[in-house]
Amino acid sequence: MKEKIGATGRKLGRIFRVRSSSTGGNFLMGQLDDQVAIITGAGTGIGRDAALMFADEGATLVLTGRRIEPLKEVAGIIKSNGGTAVARSVDLEDGDAAAALGTWTLEQFGQVDILVNNAGHSSRARSIRYVGVEEWQSVFKVNVEGVYRLTQSVINSMVERGKGTVITTSSYAALHPGLLGGAAYSAAKAASYNLMRGINAELKARGIRASTIMPAEVDTPILDNRPLNPDAAARATMMMPADVARAILLCATMPGRTVIEEIVMSPTQPRNRERDMEAAARAGSPDE
Repeated sequence: MKEKIGATGRKLGRIFRVRSSSTGGNFLMGQLDDQVAIITGAGTGIGRDAALMFADEGATLVLTGRRIEPLKEVAGIIKSNGGTAVARSVDLEDGDAAAALGTWTLEQFGQVDILVNNAGHSSRARSIRYVGVEEWQSVFKVNVEGVYRLTQSVINSMVERGKGTVITTSSYAALHPGLLGGAAYSAAKAASYNLMRGINAELKARGIRASTIMPAEVDTPILDNRPLNPDAAARATMMMPADVARAILLCATMPGRTVIEEIVMSPTQPRNRERDMEAAARAGSPDE
């Protein structure tokens, strides 16, 4: 039994295989050794935790999001623990920029084994009665077009190699739409979910796996933009980013013969969300 200290600073309670290196020493094998992964929204929340977990398993990482400083911080942690990570600032509302990221990664590393489409945001106005065109389009650009353009930019190389995994963080709202997630977000996350299902229908026989993670409430920075920002007591009932990151890692590390098509996750303990729903119903209204 070998004990490994990961990039997150925790002891990893798994059994690692040991192999000989070319210089005669022994080193621990990670489940993602020699694999290149792109993770969007990697500076905070679920993406950050997923990046650190992937690094613990030996992946070479391209970390992307809008803000470069959080990305550099995560990349620095990974590098300080002997891993490989590159931080790239990309606005995923810009479809051309999303596609260019995939092209750049292939040029730099020669392959993309895993794509994690994790970036996303919702509108402030949640009701279909009040959400404006600009907000609606912004939500769809990040959660649908950005996912489509980035995925398309790498998937042909995956098909050529006969293997590849695309994992998209969708939402519980894709299955249970309503005011809490909002009209735009619920519709966009349903679209990304069906895009992953379509990839499996078309390309699974060619070695491509597509997984969708659909979490309910997670205590991440995206909650700060809700019409009613959940307080500490409300957040204490929610899932943590690491919970969802573990599900992402599970999809990425399954043997190639197996695809996890979808995972639906929710907090064990329910909470009263009446005030949240009332605030969501009013957001963007003339009476707000």
